[in-house]
Amino acid sequence: MHLSRFPRIRLGHGPTPLEPLQNLTRLLGGPDLWIKRDDCTGLATGGNKTRKLEFLMAQALAEGADTVITQGATQSNHARQTAAAACKLGMGCEIILEDRTGSKAHDYRASGNVLLDRLFGAGIREVAGGTDMKAALEQVAAELRAQGRKPYVIPGGGSNATGALGYVNAALELVAQANERGLKIDWLVHATGSAGTQAGLVAGLEAMRSGIPVLGIGVRAQRHAQEESVFRLAEQVAAAIGAAGAVTRERVVANCDYVGPGYGLPTPGMLEALKTFARTEGILLDPVYSGKGADGLIDLVQKGFFKPGETVVFLHTGGSAGLFGYEHALAPSL
Repeated sequence: MHLSRFPRIRLGHGPTPLEPLQNLTRLLGGPDLWIKRDDCTGLATGGNKTRKLEFLMAQALAEGADTVITQGATQSNHARQTAAAACKLGMGCEIILEDRTGSKAHDYRASGNVLLDRLFGAGIREVAGGTDMKAALEQVAAELRAQGRKPYVIPGGGSNATGALGYVNAALELVAQANERGLKIDWLVHATGSAGTQAGLVAGLEAMRSGIPVLGIGVRAQRHAQEESVFRLAEQVAAAIGAAGAVTRERVVANCDYVGPGYGLPTPGMLEALKTFARTEGILLDPVYSGKGADGLIDLVQKGFFKPGETVVFLHTGGSAGLFGYEHALAPSL
């Protein structure tokens, strides 16, 4: 895989740390737990979308765009990082925020990622839950073209074949770090939502024949829908990097038992996972993605899903800025 064939602009800090979770390992008494700190990518408090934006923003510039348009939920980590990347590159940014939770809490609607979106000067449009977001993006793009601007549309989560290249690169980075440390990784676990992170990881790891299985902990869709979405995108990514056919359907696995009542809606397990990571390792997770991913990780360790002596790496996808949009949900449990 020669990723330098694709346009890329460096936006993040890398390589991100790969660290042992010694206290959590002792607490749970199961496998040897490690963490890949993609919350440390640097851009606007970091997160996994920065890796995707390195390829997406480069493509936007290659196509002569002066403005990027994207969408996400109200407390979208992706929107926040896109707005920051646009500032860094001197581009305009328009964001469509979908009300997927129905929350009327002031902190959810005005603090956290929303506050940062506004700080970065992004244009923000709010739409009701269930809106056809693809059509909404195209409508904004048409409006901008009518004004003489040159927009580039980035899908929600940055999750297309271009954005997922960021996680092909992360797969290369992780394997190099493991090889340098003499670390045999038995499982890679992370929160999966818009599919791009898992698709890029699976495509990269399978193309390398690394033998590392990826387990996505779903945060929004049911298992079959999530796996199918990831598989379709992983096939596209594998073809793009010259490894067509490398990804088989059985290598795309998601456990969606920890979604709870819906996307972005707190669960007791997520709240406990936030506290556990904070109080054992001093690590901040987020309420929407990494918190539910960590809930799944902890529960599966306790259920014996992972074997004693195995090495399990948890990919921290970032998003701690979102904690400040969920004070209303977090405070009672603290």
